[in-house]
Amino acid sequence: MLKIYGRDTSSNVQKVLWLCEEIGLPYECAHDVPPGKAATDDYKRLNPNGVVPAIDEDGFVLWESNAIVRYLAAKHATGTIWPADLRARADADRWMDWQTTALGPHTTVVLYQTLRAPADKKDPAAFAANAQALREKSAILDATLKGKAYVTGDAFTMADISLGQWVWRYVNLVDSRPAQPHLMAWYMRLQGRPAYRKIVMKPLV
Repeated sequence: MLKIYGRDTSSNVQKVLWLCEEIGLPYECAHDVPPGKAATDDYKRLNPNGVVPAIDEDGFVLWESNAIVRYLAAKHATGTIWPADLRARADADRWMDWQTTALGPHTTVVLYQTLRAPADKKDPAAFAANAQALREKSAILDATLKGKAYVTGDAFTMADISLGQWVWRYVNLVDSRPAQPHLMAWYMRLQGRPAYRKIVMKPLV
């Protein structure tokens, strides 16, 4: 059986868990690394970076959340979550990478400053700057969702998985958000998916 290493509150682990739930792929949660804790030596033998997630599929070990999602979707959901059309797939790939590079670093700071930073590490200026960056970046996603059910068009794809876990954090961590009707309509659409409610809509830690 597929083993997924990582705590179920991790945004990157949630990408993998959500995909598995969407496609009915059996899995076992095999490891837990609490926030801020060092990975064990055993885990680092699977992922030398010491971060989650990683998977072990009958001895095939893979790490990096987007790579895992792409692999599992290609294997089990070609033509749906993993688009068969090359250009549609490139579009989904683009948004997955954009989530990681454009949104991920700012979200990490906002999450840390809101939930994890000890009193002597609180930095209101860092929170404010990164929250504002997310407000501005999210306008790009709002614009691309105009007239679309999902990020790349009418079909739910791996791009929605990558960005869908992010929007839960955006809505719950960033105040004074601009009106973004297309983004919010998509967010409500995601909430209608049982796998999203089960995997992503958890208390943030």
